[in-house]
Amino acid sequence: MNKEEFISEVEKLGIKLSEEQLNQFQIYCDFLLEKNKVVNLTAIKDEESVYLKHFYDCITIFKSGVIKPNSKVLDIGSGAGFPGIVIKIIEPSINLTVLDSSMKRINFIAELTNKLNIKRIDFVDKRSEDYFPLVHDEFDIVTARAVANLNTISELAIPFVKLNGYFLAMKGKYKKELEEAKEAISILGGKIEEIIEFKLPKEASDRAILKIKKIAKTPSNYPRRYDKIIKYPLKKNIK
Repeated sequence: MNKEEFISEVEKLGIKLSEEQLNQFQIYCDFLLEKNKVVNLTAIKDEESVYLKHFYDCITIFKSGVIKPNSKVLDIGSGAGFPGIVIKIIEPSINLTVLDSSMKRINFIAELTNKLNIKRIDFVDKRSEDYFPLVHDEFDIVTARAVANLNTISELAIPFVKLNGYFLAMKGKYKKELEEAKEAISILGGKIEEIIEFKLPKEASDRAILKIKKIAKTPSNYPRRYDKIIKYPLKKNIK
């Protein structure tokens, strides 16, 4: 996806990019590809793929309709800043926390946001279950893109969401994962409100945004330690 195609496809989402935003995306792309030569941040190596498979793909999260000005957003497993930093470029007023267990990736995001002159971001180099005791039930929106299967990431994400807030899980093929995660989502206080399916332009690969609303407080014994989450997927008979 070249830049002209990127602008056109983003406009179809109802978003008109300013010159400043376009400049920020170009700085982001250049810095990502440069740093990726020495730190493993992405398997994508060329500019057109960055614009399609990272920037455009992340902007589709606005299809959810729940990202509002001044929202408090947590991006779990942010990696190279996806989708958190992209959301911040599109809606600069959000209060963003990026969470990743790798200090190298957190350092990259911190350097990037300095280059982009982006403010109101917290950088956290912890695992989700270690960060949870500090900020549980605090965020309007929690996002995760290609972090883990839905059963696992739901337990790591939903406890952070405040009542009536949303967990937005960005997926490719999702139906088998969703079937396996339905019980966990319910136990954690979530409810699938909407599934937004679409195809990525040009390559027509499947994408979905699972819009999960927090309708009840998460029981205090979740999230469990990561090894338990993996070994014992959450079901009604698992504590």
